[in-house]
Amino acid sequence: MTFEEIYRQEWGQVVATLIRLTGNWELAEECAQEAFAAALQRWPNDGVPDRPGAWLTTTARNRAIDWLRREAVGAQKLQEVAAMTYDSEPPYDVPDDRLRLMFTCCHPALAMEARVALTLRTLAGLSTTEIARAFLVPETTMSKRLTRAKQKIQHAGIPYRVPPAHLLPERTPAVLAVLYLLFNEGYSDVVRSNLTGEAIRLARLLVQLMPDEPEAAGLLALMLLHDARRDTRLATDGALVTLDEQDRTQWDHTQITEGVDLLDAALRRGEPGPYQVQAAIAACHATARTAADTDWPQIAALYAQLPQTPVVALNRAVAIGMADGPAVGLRLVEDLAAGPLNGYHLLPATRADFLRRLNRHPEAATAYREALTLATTDAERLYLEKRLADSLI
Repeated sequence: MTFEEIYRQEWGQVVATLIRLTGNWELAEECAQEAFAAALQRWPNDGVPDRPGAWLTTTARNRAIDWLRREAVGAQKLQEVAAMTYDSEPPYDVPDDRLRLMFTCCHPALAMEARVALTLRTLAGLSTTEIARAFLVPETTMSKRLTRAKQKIQHAGIPYRVPPAHLLPERTPAVLAVLYLLFNEGYSDVVRSNLTGEAIRLARLLVQLMPDEPEAAGLLALMLLHDARRDTRLATDGALVTLDEQDRTQWDHTQITEGVDLLDAALRRGEPGPYQVQAAIAACHATARTAADTDWPQIAALYAQLPQTPVVALNRAVAIGMADGPAVGLRLVEDLAAGPLNGYHLLPATRADFLRRLNRHPEAATAYREALTLATTDAERLYLEKRLADSLI
């Protein structure tokens, strides 16, 4: 296991344990950072411990003890921190460490975006840059939001603990949002693909924990339907392969069946929500025998049922363009150009694709160049470079 993998796996546990015992968010993150820095310095010579999480927690705990002594905190608090170990989590109704962390971070006193951002930071160790990209906001904006949220937790004395079972539903929407963004972070970047598996695992646990929550089942269905295509999404050279060009015989059809069954069961409850609608869109793609069989009018209609965020508006424009022709899609995409998607690489990439379909190749090449400057992964850049080269022929 690489150091980065250990970081992604253990960061959330170390930070959460320190926050629970010290009640100080900033101290917990600082001590965790010092522990990982010490590991980076010592492990190349000493070797990775058999239980790296225990080593990191103990090192971070010792840093916290030193700080608390300097600040002359009470003897009882010092004893609590000194007694802490990697395995000292108390029992809870939530049956998994990381799922407990999500419900703990998603306190209803915080704004929804703050809950989700803090959980991504604490649980997965995502950087402020990565979280800002997920929310389509500048890094400075997200940094201020995270700082304000931490200050509110500390100044208001919000307890860092898992709520009792009857209070879990009020935190469920934020937990679902965290799982959704966690999955997307891994799905959009092959280097972070481990996050997709972790998101699916946690979503399965959530469905078991809350079997009467249709949106939890809808989210799991959405993940499974997308993940069923994972082995066909990249070409041998690492370039992205678009949906219409993927080898559908290589999709995981057992997983597709599971996703469709989950979605059908959720929809029968008569409480459709955004994750169920998105899963229905994914099911339209996953169950089409060929790209030409895709029911684009149905997909466009489903997008119209979702909250019309800028990204949803772009996806709906694509669906309408596929159903009614590239000229119609291009007009809709160009209407979005002056909005909040300015600087989002998929906007010029989509515009370029419609221009290519209209045989307006010089304009398409210009749009592909713009998308290239904004793309965030190597797979996307390789794909856009190929499209650009085709437009120049």
